[in-house]
Amino acid sequence: MKFKVVCKKVYDYIRYDLKEIAFPSSLPDPPHIKKRRKLTWKEWYYVVREASRLYAASWVRDIGPDLRPYDYKKKDESVDRPTVAARGGMETLRPALQRLYMTRASAYKDALKGFIEGYQEGMQQVMEQKSKEESELLKEEFESLKEDVQEVMEQKKKNC
Repeated sequence: MKFKVVCKKVYDYIRYDLKEIAFPSSLPDPPHIKKRRKLTWKEWYYVVREASRLYAASWVRDIGPDLRPYDYKKKDESVDRPTVAARGGMETLRPALQRLYMTRASAYKDALKGFIEGYQEGMQQVMEQKSKEESELLKEEFESLKEDVQEVMEQKKKNC
């Protein structure tokens, strides 16, 4: 009886578990995924033709805008200038680096100038608000003192 049970367990292991270990099945699709319909022979032919065209074009270095017009981006020519200048040696590299540093310096200078102007405008607005608040407080204090003086004057008139 034990031999039969062992044989059954080995048989089940080979039939179910070993198959799953050697060739694991993929997870089932989530419930919100809808199954796609099968392609017709014509659709299948178009897909294979387009895929093979793109695959063949991928072996070329520069695919170009004619094969992928939406993905193609032109190279920025200003990026290539320093590399070309570096190939020419120190005589051509020095002016290129000076030009690069001067453009960066002018950009930093403009940014700093704009920041300082904005900061000064903000400080001026804050100072104007403070002066308005102080003038309003002074007016209120003056009015209250004026009323107090008038009351004292009226009391003196009544006493005299």
